[in-house]
Amino acid sequence: MVKMINISKKPEQHREAIAQGKIALKPETMKLIKEGKVEKGAPIQIATLAGIQGAKLTPLVMPLCHPISIESTDINMKIRDNSIIVTTRVIANGKTGVEMEALTATAVALLNLWDVIKKYEKDEDGQYPTTMISSIRVLRKVKKDVKKL
Repeated sequence: MVKMINISKKPEQHREAIAQGKIALKPETMKLIKEGKVEKGAPIQIATLAGIQGAKLTPLVMPLCHPISIESTDINMKIRDNSIIVTTRVIANGKTGVEMEALTATAVALLNLWDVIKKYEKDEDGQYPTTMISSIRVLRKVKKDVKKL
């Protein structure tokens, strides 16, 4: 049996979650990103916008997640020599947490990075031998009584 959990009797609380993930890329691709020479546009901005949208659309791709009123989604990207680390913070006041929204936003941002730069990551056979999304996880979860804020 599959069912959505009943949260009707839960109190509203301030909720925050921080999730993080990483995409490994070729040094040549990283150079193109840093120099603003990616044909599809600015990967960081595209992925940030897509990640924010992903947080808002979480219940559409995760059918047992409750729709919640997200009050803030902040996505930060750190560019390394051969990777980009995406960190997402989602805030809401509600009856259920925002971990899945933070994880979804992070994953969607990483997938959009891959989509925008895939042309540069392929080898001569059209494969992606070094491109890898990894380490998607919740770094921190906060739940506080709204009345104490």
